[in-house]
Amino acid sequence: MRTELLPVENYVPHRGAMLLLDRLLAADEDSAVAEVTVPRGGLFQHDAGMPSWVGMEYMAQTVAAWAGWNALRRGQAVKIGFLLGSRRYETAQAFFAVGARLKVSVHCDMMGDNGLGMFDCRIHAEDEKELASARISVFEPKEGSANISPSPAAGQ
Repeated sequence: MRTELLPVENYVPHRGAMLLLDRLLAADEDSAVAEVTVPRGGLFQHDAGMPSWVGMEYMAQTVAAWAGWNALRRGQAVKIGFLLGSRRYETAQAFFAVGARLKVSVHCDMMGDNGLGMFDCRIHAEDEKELASARISVFEPKEGSANISPSPAAGQ
């Protein structure tokens, strides 16, 4: 896996409070690993911590970082993609603890010419204990952002 990486903002279209990843740790043609430190007062935060269902978005953003890394290495623009769904999202706990440093790993099982992909995803604690796993389906349109219309307020 390549270790000389740019800040994660270079690989994903997410910005502001919706960018949940701290950094991309490693990437190659088939997989990526990102790091998340569970924030205090994050967008989806509860008193008990970050709900474990947010792990699905951690996984989806790591897939986006993988796709962005691959696009840039091929000299292409980073595109917007879509999380279509998941199979068997399983978690070992109801919440991720505030301040916990999580490693999110994704492996591309299949990426079709039509933009449909399937990824095996896992979230591990610092002690390597597996906290969550899923298989997620994604879609990356050929024209990426051409399928996203800006809101009327965006141009004001």
